[in-house]
Amino acid sequence: MSDSGLPLRWRALLISAALLTVLVARPELQTAGADWAVPFKVGETLTFDISWTSFVSAGTATFSVKERRPAGPGRNAYYLIAEAKPSSVIGKLYSLYYKAESMLDTRSLLPSVATLYSDEGGRKRQKTTTFRGNGAVQYELKTATTATSSLKVPVATQDPLGAIYILRALPLKVGLAVPIPITDSGKAYTMRIKVAARELVRSGLGSLPAWKVSMAVTDAAGKAADASAFTVWISDDERKLPLKFQAGLTVGSVQLTLAKVTG
Repeated sequence: MSDSGLPLRWRALLISAALLTVLVARPELQTAGADWAVPFKVGETLTFDISWTSFVSAGTATFSVKERRPAGPGRNAYYLIAEAKPSSVIGKLYSLYYKAESMLDTRSLLPSVATLYSDEGGRKRQKTTTFRGNGAVQYELKTATTATSSLKVPVATQDPLGAIYILRALPLKVGLAVPIPITDSGKAYTMRIKVAARELVRSGLGSLPAWKVSMAVTDAAGKAADASAFTVWISDDERKLPLKFQAGLTVGSVQLTLAKVTG
């Protein structure tokens, strides 16, 4: 994806961490009249330690379910927020901050709007993706100026942040392999996921059994996207917590490890 040459590739870190867990909310999985049964709840905050190659502590990231909001007649949505920032040491070298937001329908687990705000050394951007239904998507990039575009995507297409929570709501088992439509920065991609194994994973919560989910992202032409290979470990319990994310980069690798859960 774009901006691949940024110091420590923090944009790729936030987006990739979200892309790690994209699993589709298929139309046939939607439930009429009732909220989807999910393992997360309003008030939950997940805090991750970020390590990058030789930096044991490169920064922190948080994923939160802030509230359940009205989203139209008889509809509601989860308001999700993710933030990432560097450690004090790296922050002195380069000022970085990211904030992603998503509105996820409580019944279908499909997104309605997603935003990503970034501040990279004073270079500020806000990207907004609006899902208008029936596969119609509008993308807006706001910097000193504003540019908009539109595209057509499969109706089950997800935004990266909301997809993290979707994965937690689905039953996982070894051997599951699915192609998933996603959209990021006004472009359409396909993510191919596979549940590779059940392993014991250590995090701030101790050692827990978890599903190892590997995935790869390709663009519309079938070409591998930048920073396109990821792995995530999801706890095999009723909470289905993302215990660890891992992504290989052109230089080194990035890992997010769950440090604590509140709410």
